[in-house]
Amino acid sequence: MRIPILKLHNYLLISIQTEIDDQTAIQFQEDLLDKIHKSGASGVVIDLTSVDIIDSFIAKVLGDVVSMSDLMGAKVVLTGIQPAVAMTLIDLGIHLQNVPTALDLEQGLLKLQQELGV
Repeated sequence: MRIPILKLHNYLLISIQTEIDDQTAIQFQEDLLDKIHKSGASGVVIDLTSVDIIDSFIAKVLGDVVSMSDLMGAKVVLTGIQPAVAMTLIDLGIHLQNVPTALDLEQGLLKLQQELGV
């Protein structure tokens, strides 16, 4: 299953609506990097509102996606992180200190605009 990546102006919006398995995570990583490259997007909002649990591999891929997007010139904002997901990320040693976060997609877009100085 592929995770839809929507383009809005110069941003990419992703709302993950299902639990993610390892293959979907890898496919998402490849799809997102390809979309950043092809679209020249300057920002990405990844909404995790529907993700209730996350394992170590998915957490690592998420951290890698943020780093790789940054290397490609696209700032990432994470939104809708559930308490259990936040605890798991910290327990696994994945600290996303420099990654802006917001409560929901709307606030995430505003945060992205602030981060990009728009």
